Amino acid sequence: MKLYSGSAQTFLDDAIQNRIADQMSETFFQQFRFRPSPNEARSWKNSLHAMSSALQYGDLMDTAVILEYQLPLTSKRLDCMVLGHDSAGKEQSVVVELKQWEKCEESHGQNEVATYVGGAMRDVLHPSAQVRQYRMYLQDYHTAFVDAGGSIGVAACSYLHNYKPETNDQLFASKFEELVAECPVFCSQDVNDLTGFLDFRVGEGGGMDLLSQVDA
Repeated sequence: MKLYSGSAQTFLDDAIQNRIADQMSETFFQQFRFRPSPNEARSWKNSLHAMSSALQYGDLMDTAVILEYQLPLTSKRLDCMVLGHDSAGKEQSVVVELKQWEKCEESHGQNEVATYVGGAMRDVLHPSAQVRQYRMYLQDYHTAFVDAGGSIGVAACSYLHNYKPETNDQLFASKFEELVAECPVFCSQDVNDLTGFLDFRVGEGGGMDLLSQVDA
């Protein structure tokens, strides 16, 4: 179950025309019979505009996009998945965790940082840890991605489009080095790196051919 899916070009058009949050809010209501919070709808508008702009900048318009996809048998929803083929013709996907964070601080919890969410500083999972969970879940439980027989490869990253790292920033503390290497974090100044990461995996396009495999 998802709140939105379609070609990257349609996604871009809907984001530019400021339709994306309204469309997703209506789908949310149809599925859950109540409205998303204003903060959630606002985050969709802001983060998805940044994501669609990155896809346009990277000339990734032949990919497909799934937004707010509920992982099978759970209540968790991943923010964004981009589908396409790599240069070898292999079916690929990238799960992208989107954050509006502007800064974070040290947390003593395992794989956690502290950041301002929900009106207060809170300990939350590091974005790389969160998106890695989603990737691993898909590989373990979704037939399109299961390592033993699934045809679609899956990678993961996060895009913190408002974030400007400081010197010795806790987001990139040494304890997260292996985690970030596995599931990279891209910040506001890293659009070229983000689009390069996506292009390597889904840059050959053909993403619309894969939608039915994921959202069966």
